Amino acid sequence: MASTSTYTIQTKGIYYGLPTFPPEVKNLKAIVAGANGISGQHMVRAMSQEPERWSEIYALSRRPPLDKESLGPRTTHIPVDFLTSPEDIAKVLTENNVQADYVFFFAYLQPPPQPGQSLWSNAEEMCEVNGRLLQNCLSALSVASIIPKRFVLQTGLKNYGGHLGPVNVPHQEDDPRVTLEPNFYYPQEDILWEWCKKNSTQWNVIRPSFILGAVKDAAMNLVYPLCVYAAVQAHMKQPLVFPGDYLAWDKEQIQSTAMLNSYLSEWAALTPAAGDEAFNAGDDFPFYWSRFWPILASWYGVSWLPPDQNAEYKVMELPHTPRGYGPKGKIHYTFTLCEWAHRPDVQKAWAEMTEQSGLAQSPFNDTERIFSFAELALIVSWPWQYSMDKAKKMGWHGYVNTHEAIHAVAEDLLERESRGLGHSEVSKRQHGDRDAKVAVADGGAHVTIAFAQHVRRPEGGAEAGDLDEEGRVGSAVGAEADGVHFGGAEPDARADAAAGDEGRGRRRGRFGPSDLESESPGTHRRSRNVAHGEADVVKTHQRSAVYRAGGL
Repeated sequence: MASTSTYTIQTKGIYYGLPTFPPEVKNLKAIVAGANGISGQHMVRAMSQEPERWSEIYALSRRPPLDKESLGPRTTHIPVDFLTSPEDIAKVLTENNVQADYVFFFAYLQPPPQPGQSLWSNAEEMCEVNGRLLQNCLSALSVASIIPKRFVLQTGLKNYGGHLGPVNVPHQEDDPRVTLEPNFYYPQEDILWEWCKKNSTQWNVIRPSFILGAVKDAAMNLVYPLCVYAAVQAHMKQPLVFPGDYLAWDKEQIQSTAMLNSYLSEWAALTPAAGDEAFNAGDDFPFYWSRFWPILASWYGVSWLPPDQNAEYKVMELPHTPRGYGPKGKIHYTFTLCEWAHRPDVQKAWAEMTEQSGLAQSPFNDTERIFSFAELALIVSWPWQYSMDKAKKMGWHGYVNTHEAIHAVAEDLLERESRGLGHSEVSKRQHGDRDAKVAVADGGAHVTIAFAQHVRRPEGGAEAGDLDEEGRVGSAVGAEADGVHFGGAEPDARADAAAGDEGRGRRRGRFGPSDLESESPGTHRRSRNVAHGEADVVKTHQRSAVYRAGGL
């Protein structure tokens, strides 16, 4: 007879199916290494929600915290550089009386690639520097006599080789390593396993996909560059053009919201049966660009264009077949976000928006760092899918609607900064006023940009919860209440200018658990060279391709 297990789950805002823990699991001490990054900050926030469970949180990072309020009263920041010697690191830990039952390791360095090379082209250097970060941390723990019960290491989707070409999906935790090129995840795992075996410590490896979240300094931030692209296109009264082909448009691509990743990491660390196991970390939501692109466009009040079958596509063929058979990966694209970001008219538009809205430093000063990650997510043509089966069988049931998560990341950032709310105040709010403006905060360039207009939810529609994330916005915040719409003309004028004279009728959709209910955008004949600023709709045969999130 099959055994029966009962789990008690809870909901926190937009996050459903989250675990609960026995009341005797309390007064725990934890180290979060790499606490300034997109994952480390969210880990601190997740644990800070449970002060009885986590009595001491030591946030370790080289630089001071970018937002001190996000640390919470039980969190202590300690400046640590994991590239220094283990003895120096141990001295800092000892001087600060650090003790830890659990360690969560998110420290990561991305060496800049050579000019003209891809984001991860310097694989050997990444192995060396990131392996050293982890080894120094572990050695320092030994020197300082800090031996945790569990050590949690976050790696990622590249574990399965999908960045090298098509692989078998869904990705499963026991898939073999892909050793066609150096991958720093593998030596990091080996280093961790050896140390844990020697010290009788259990381990976990957490493998998220594209991480959704917004912090003040995180290069691999999918949300921010997408929103910059959409906002600038709106300002220029140009449609939101998808840069890839229909394979990229229709692929399933799992996303990993940073807050849900943190809840899963906590669950793995505190679940006895999960010891010495690796887990995929995904939203468990079927994400497709074909479904999300119209939603993103609706938030900015612009039209959108699907891939153009008649366009002249550039082709990038990758050198490997990571699954060992079948064709090599081919990527077809009409432009890249980096190319778009270098356009003079785009940079001029940003300068105008900066003057109008008081934005801070420009994301266009470091285009490859800001846009390359999102660029890859958009144009890669094969699916990146996770199996969450292993975690589910052990009792993990966490879930978030990725569309809701992206919306909430941007919305909460603006609300916190524009209203002067600190971390604790935002944490206490439950869903509040959802007629607020939306902004998105940069990780990296420390800038934000207001969405083109209000994003309202219909009565009865799902609401985005508070994610407790920080960002920075310009002085434009709040002006929308006076009728000012950032991003160009008024909403209808923007839509009509982008869609053409025959496209003035707009459909409306409902944005909620069922996502956006809409029909086909119709067939467009258009010239399309977005990299050189020549995207325009020549003729629209059906009604406008502008589908709006409810209430706009």
